[in-house]
Amino acid sequence: MYCENCGRDIDDRAVICPHCGVATGRRDVQTVSQGNVLAIVGFVFSFLIALVGLICSIIGYKKAKNEGAPYGGLALAGIIISSISMGLVLFVYILAISVAV
Repeated sequence: MYCENCGRDIDDRAVICPHCGVATGRRDVQTVSQGNVLAIVGFVFSFLIALVGLICSIIGYKKAKNEGAPYGGLALAGIIISSISMGLVLFVYILAISVAV
């Protein structure tokens, strides 16, 4: 395909000419998915603050399941890691209380 403004050869999928910056007139551009930010945030927070990670991961997992958003596996990993972290903390608290009594 050739640019209507400068006449140079450009990619057929181009929306804007890389040489002169003028729009090519293509209208069938697909929007880029923003992804599932909550799944990523939940996974990261599952290592730092388990409760926040668990909540964000659950919301991100539901979004991935219902809307087909990406990173469903990452959200599931955040749920598992947060749950294990919270379980270990609870176990340590119970153990500390039983030893102290």
